[in-house]
Amino acid sequence: MTKKISTLQQALDVVESLAPEEQAILVNIISQRLSQQRRNELLQEIAQARCDYQQGNIKQGTVADLMAELDE
Repeated sequence: MTKKISTLQQALDVVESLAPEEQAILVNIISQRLSQQRRNELLQEIAQARCDYQQGNIKQGTVADLMAELDE
């Protein structure tokens, strides 16, 4: 954990040494990359859900059915 904090602190130190305009560009780049990562994760989850559905691993029912199953 100490190494991780140390690395994060080093990154912050580097960012703080940048000009404000460069910091803004960096924030934008990081934001876009995080959004792309989340999109990729969602695509993987969708592909897995489709696969589960095709294999019959998905249960269907009402909320009442779900609640009854949870009570068991």
